[in-house]
Amino acid sequence: MWFVSDNAAPAAPEVLASLTRANEGYTPAYGKDPLTERVTVRLREIFEAPDAAVHLVGTGTAGNVLALACLCPPWATIYCHRNAHIEEDECGAPEFYTGGSKLTLLEGDHARITPDALTRAISFTARAGVHNVQRGALSLTNSTELGAVYTPADIRALSDIAHDAGLPVHLDGARFANALVGLGCSPADLTWRAGVDVLTLGGTKNGLMGVEAVIFFDPAKSWEFELRRKRGGHLFSKHRYLAAQMDAWLEGGLWLDLASRANARAAELSAGIAALPGAKINHPTEANAVFASWPRAGHRALQEAGAQYYLWPGNQSLEGPDDEPLSARLVCSWSTRQGDVAAFLAVLSEQVEAQAQRA
Repeated sequence: MWFVSDNAAPAAPEVLASLTRANEGYTPAYGKDPLTERVTVRLREIFEAPDAAVHLVGTGTAGNVLALACLCPPWATIYCHRNAHIEEDECGAPEFYTGGSKLTLLEGDHARITPDALTRAISFTARAGVHNVQRGALSLTNSTELGAVYTPADIRALSDIAHDAGLPVHLDGARFANALVGLGCSPADLTWRAGVDVLTLGGTKNGLMGVEAVIFFDPAKSWEFELRRKRGGHLFSKHRYLAAQMDAWLEGGLWLDLASRANARAAELSAGIAALPGAKINHPTEANAVFASWPRAGHRALQEAGAQYYLWPGNQSLEGPDDEPLSARLVCSWSTRQGDVAAFLAVLSEQVEAQAQRA
């Protein structure tokens, strides 16, 4: 019953097999190998973007911040949601790698930026000219940090506002595959056709050991990214091991299959929790994360039974009245089993029924 994070899941067997094959013999270093070229071709085909520039990095933070450094100068601001990963979980890396760009934090339910919030923020920026930070870039996250997704129409509405103001659009796709299969649209429809200029395509949360692809749909910034990646210490010499993971992940649509498994388990978990008295789903379950609340006694019983997940936010305590609700985040991965979900729901259901009898 492990629902802490999809980061903690094992790598898919197909990925490990690909790494073993890639380990044979010698091949050029620093991304000059045939596997990297094959991954580039495949991603161009998948995204229907024959001119796209593709660069592999080892972490999602590296992908996000190096891409944003190419889009936003130090004297400008990056517009993002208040709960965006680049704000809450990257330890100032965007500010560091951009040389000092500010983050302007926007509001919106379920960690989705609203068009009105973006319009107001842009109009407020640089109102005193040289005395203010300037308009820089827009960064979106799909799926969001609270488990919701942006549809192609949502992204188009925000991208149009950004582009009208001269801003490029970056998409943090740490869980892009989960959003994609949840929506049932094409990769192109959810990115460049909707106005996205740069995508950080995440694989680490979806069955890979550790690799993300940064895709520039307009390759004009490609060389700058390469220089920033090298200067920032993120160009792997044994690059084939990054490419081997991504190659297996893309083969036969494995990346979508893995994401579908995670989403299915999250849907089962969300439906089971929602059916229990005293429980509530706090944000839409549209990808592979469930945000819910239920009475404290249920949390105690689950943790005693070995369930692993985060209380969300983390400043809540298991000490206190049994019937007081606490909220939690539960993330399913490609390897989460139906039995894991069933066991979790059985413990929680038993506790809810016992509490109802005592009442």
